[in-house]
Amino acid sequence: MNQPKSRGTRSSLSIPNNATLGAVVAVVAVILGFLILKSVSNDNGGSSIASPAATVAPETTVDPAMPPVVTVAPLTAFKVQIANASGVAGSAGKLTLEMQSLGYVTQPALNVAPGTPKRNKTGVFYLAGCEANAQNVAERLGGSPEVGAMPTPVPLETGTLREACVLILLGTDLAGKTIPGATSVGNGTATTDTTTTVTG
Repeated sequence: MNQPKSRGTRSSLSIPNNATLGAVVAVVAVILGFLILKSVSNDNGGSSIASPAATVAPETTVDPAMPPVVTVAPLTAFKVQIANASGVAGSAGKLTLEMQSLGYVTQPALNVAPGTPKRNKTGVFYLAGCEANAQNVAERLGGSPEVGAMPTPVPLETGTLREACVLILLGTDLAGKTIPGATSVGNGTATTDTTTTVTG
């Protein structure tokens, strides 16, 4: 009378497929990562980390007795145009040679445009961006020349500065005088540039 023991019925659980299992693992990983990051950001471990915006630059002091620093380009970084506005023949050519002997890059000397009044005081004029260069030229000339922005139209016989950014309109105050430290070679006559325009 032995009855066979019946085995209990087995419930049938379905085995999840790989896609479902992968999605569940990914969600758990994201949640765990979020919790770990939150825990780290809440507990700095007692140390403080300064953000870049919170850093303070060291304090600097400016001595009011010190003159401001002005950056001047090297003498070869800009060109100077010298024009005779004095009426003294050859004076612009002489000044051009003297400026070259001091290291300045000059264009051939010119005369002012016809009808331009004779100047008693030399003027040093500049294009935008060449203010410091013009001031350097004026100081080198000596004699307290007028310094200012470039007049329009440019009062040259050619009507253009070409590559120059500083213009010296030589007046009678400095015409024929030698700049301290300068040497002049040649005959001091103004050279001219001839430009031919071909159309067609």
